[in-house]
Amino acid sequence: MGSWLIRGATVVTADEANLVLPKADLLIRESEIVGLWPSDQTPAGITAERTLDADGMVLLPGLINTHTHAAMTLLRGYADDMELRPWLQERIWPLEMKLEAEDVYWGTMLGIAEMIRGGVTCFNDMYHFFAAAARAVVDSGIRGVISGVLLGFLPNAEESLKRAVAFAEEWRGAGDGRLATMLGPHAPYTVPNPLFEKVIAAAKEIGLGIHTHLSETAAEVQDSLRDHGVTPVRRMHDLGMFAVHPVLAAHCVHLTDEDIEILVANRVGVAHNPGSNMKLASGVAPVPRLLAAGAMVGLGTDGPASNNNLDMIEEMRLAALLHKVSTGDPTVVHAPQALAMATRGGAAALGLGDMIGQIKVGLKADLALLDFHQPHLQPRHDVVSHLVYSARAGDVRTVFINGEAVMLDGKLLTMDEDEVYGQVTARLARLTQQ
Repeated sequence: MGSWLIRGATVVTADEANLVLPKADLLIRESEIVGLWPSDQTPAGITAERTLDADGMVLLPGLINTHTHAAMTLLRGYADDMELRPWLQERIWPLEMKLEAEDVYWGTMLGIAEMIRGGVTCFNDMYHFFAAAARAVVDSGIRGVISGVLLGFLPNAEESLKRAVAFAEEWRGAGDGRLATMLGPHAPYTVPNPLFEKVIAAAKEIGLGIHTHLSETAAEVQDSLRDHGVTPVRRMHDLGMFAVHPVLAAHCVHLTDEDIEILVANRVGVAHNPGSNMKLASGVAPVPRLLAAGAMVGLGTDGPASNNNLDMIEEMRLAALLHKVSTGDPTVVHAPQALAMATRGGAAALGLGDMIGQIKVGLKADLALLDFHQPHLQPRHDVVSHLVYSARAGDVRTVFINGEAVMLDGKLLTMDEDEVYGQVTARLARLTQQ
């Protein structure tokens, strides 16, 4: 680690005031932002080991993907245009039973390459062979939250919980503090109450968060009402899961008013996945109501098999457009709200709001620099509007994570992309052979 001085960028801070500095200088030392000034107010004598001329470019906090299964890049395009339950049971789960740890490592590396190229600096992941995903985080330089996933219908589920807890204790803080860990009970419909109770007890005992799917489909809610007499949200509340912090609940598409009150009162983070929810026809999450109630809402892509990409710039745009058309109100989920969900909202939902999600002195230097010298980003009436409604992942040129440049002028510095592609191709040949 060293120091960087980024000069002359338009800085989108993504703070509570939605502050945009039209021309500013930012100083990085070690892993943190230590200075931010309008360019005409930068103190004389400010220097750094390396200087980056960002005139005409836009600097924003690194985007935060609050819910994904990154190694499902291996299954991108493998099973499309299906409902969720048949998609999982008939196509996805059978192939996943063939996975090995190195498959997950290289699939995750492919996902990380895609995310960094799209300005993502942190992702929250739940998948099999979670230690392999953790290795990919450490090796690639990205920031990641990795969950030890649990499926109650698999054999030796309680042994799996022990392995997940051991993994979480061993790996948290790895990679110069870039790696955080959680427990990942897959969903209320795949994990029975006794196992959930053991997950909750373990999370409390060693201070871990929980990452789970929740109320993703109408059928899930109907089944919960039939089998348990309450919604999935109420069931998790009654089991005591929301006494754990942080809890990240992915999807939350089908919520009652009481569900929303429970989530807000317990400071549960919500990962909104508009692209996946639309593709699987899961429904439209009540995001305007959640935001109005004060919920911590972030954005996620879900896995690349149900999206089919890891493009968080696209996800911002989908979030803004989906809720306008679904409510008939063009003012809901406006551009600053969409950007906030992809940055500081995601950080808060993951319990990382004191580290990342905004451009602010004292926070980690997780940053993305976009080239606005593009016809689709001119003229600059409103930079935040352009980020949400006009920008593309390919506009990202440089990415810093934890103060380190992991992509510089379009070149990934922490991995050999050709090696990643070759490994993925070879592993798919084995996974898909009959």
